[in-house]
Order: sequence, then structure tokens, then C-alpha cells
Amino acid sequence: MADRIGFIGLGNMGGPMSANLARKGFQVTVFDPRPAAIEKLTALGARGAKSVGEAIDNADIVVTMVPDTPDVEGVVLGPDGTLARGRKGMLHMDMSTISPAASRRMAEKLKEKGISWVDAGVGRSPAHAEKGESLFMVGASAEDLARVTPLLNAMGNKVVHCGGPGAGIATKVVNNYLAMCLNQLNAEVFTLGAKLGLDTKALFEVVTSSLSSNDHLKLYWPTKALKGDIEPGFALDLAFKDLSIGVGAAKEAGSPAHVGSAAREAMIRARTQQGLGQKDVTALLTAAATEAGIKPPTL
Repeated sequence: MADRIGFIGLGNMGGPMSANLARKGFQVTVFDPRPAAIEKLTALGARGAKSVGEAIDNADIVVTMVPDTPDVEGVVLGPDGTLARGRKGMLHMDMSTISPAASRRMAEKLKEKGISWVDAGVGRSPAHAEKGESLFMVGASAEDLARVTPLLNAMGNKVVHCGGPGAGIATKVVNNYLAMCLNQLNAEVFTLGAKLGLDTKALFEVVTSSLSSNDHLKLYWPTKALKGDIEPGFALDLAFKDLSIGVGAAKEAGSPAHVGSAAREAMIRARTQQGLGQKDVTALLTAAATEAGIKPPTL
């Protein structure tokens, strides 16, 4: 008998990911604090839950895709969470971007009750999630990986097994550290180019065709800030949270984080001085251009 799925968190990534599960025939019960988000999924055949506990009660595999570490801890360790209501043989797969240390702690607590833990960090954008083309960085035992692979294949097209529980989210944090720092560098480069009177299209072509290239710039920026759109696909507030986790992990590990810390400070300025936290991460270009006294360059 196929595992029943309880999917908690139906935001920009969780919504389309759970929609792919529903469309592809999985038995999915969904919960989100926003009733409208649940309604979108029930229209696709999912069952709506009125609480986290109800979603867990109707699941063999619980999936969380929520904003931050405290949100995951609430679902796992709360009075109606997986630890309290779960059963031996269940599996909890967290796909949120959270503290690796917290992920390992939750894995240990659930293990004591006979509940497996998989951390599956998600790569790529909401547009990829819509198309079922997400990338997953997975921390799991071989047995648990095999159990969740049908779900991952329904939601994405690349699965990388990074190691045991905790390794998936740790890989995501390191990967995001690089991506968020590159976003700040992209903002500074295109602002500098504009200040020097360079043609933005020509600069874009050179940067994306040379050894300076980065995929965030090539694939995502032309759909957002470089076309004048800074409405959130991936909000700057979330980028700041992700980079903060990475800088914090570096500090805990005794590893230098000079560039990451500088990029994080730039994000703080963009959020607090310019109020861009709820805009897209590529709004870093708006922040940099504003600091330079010019309009943000576009292609």
C-alpha cells in the first residue's frame, strides 16, 4: 500500500511541489495557515486538513516546507506535532532551509520513537517547482532514501544523496551561502557598470559568457530585477535568513565567513534602510543602485 502524505506548508515552493504530488496520484493531505492555499490543492484532489495534527494523523510520511527553524520545530516538537502524534514506522521529511544543528536534533528525537528523518533541501526556483524540475539535496539512510524517492521524482528531476540525516540541509546551507553572496556581487557589478556608463545588455552578455558567469545571474536575474520586476519569487527576507544560517554555521565550525558576513550586512541595509525585505532577493540591485544614486539598470 502506498504511503499517505501529509504536506505542511504551501508557500511559493511548497504549493507547487505538493500540487505535483496531487496531480501525479499521491494520496496527499495538506495544511497551511492560509485557507486559500489549501483550497488550491483540494481543487487538484488533495485532502485539506484543519490543523497540523490532522495532517499528521492522516499521513505515513509527513513533509514540511515552512519558512524557518522555529516553524519546523513547531511541527515536529509541538504538542500536536510529529513527535507527539506520530507512530513508529512513520517518516518525517523536512524540505525547509533551517539550521543543520536543529535538523540533527530533531532527527535524534524522532529516532527515539521509531520515526525516521529525511532532510531534503530544495534547489532551483519556484518556476522549476511549478514544472516539477526541482533539485533535492538529501540527507537520509539508504532505506529511507528509497522510500521517499518516488515523492522526490514527482516533484523534481535531480536527486543528490549527500549522506546521512543532516547532510542534505547542510549541503543546502553551503550552496545557499554561495548563491546569496553571488546575488550581492551581481548587484554591485551591474550598479558599477551603470555608473561607468556601460550598456547593461552588453555587460550581461560578457559576464554570462565568461569565467565570471553564475547561474543565478544567467537564469534568474533576467526574469526579475534585470527586467524591472522585484516582486518576490524568493524574498530577500528569506535570502537573509538563509545566509544568516550559513554565516552562523561557519562561526560554529570555526570557519572564516568574511565575504558572507559582508553580503549579510548589505542585506541588512537593504531590508532596514530601504524596506526591501519583502521584495525579491534580486532587489539587492535596487538597493545597490539607490546607494549609488542611479536607477536600477535593466536589460
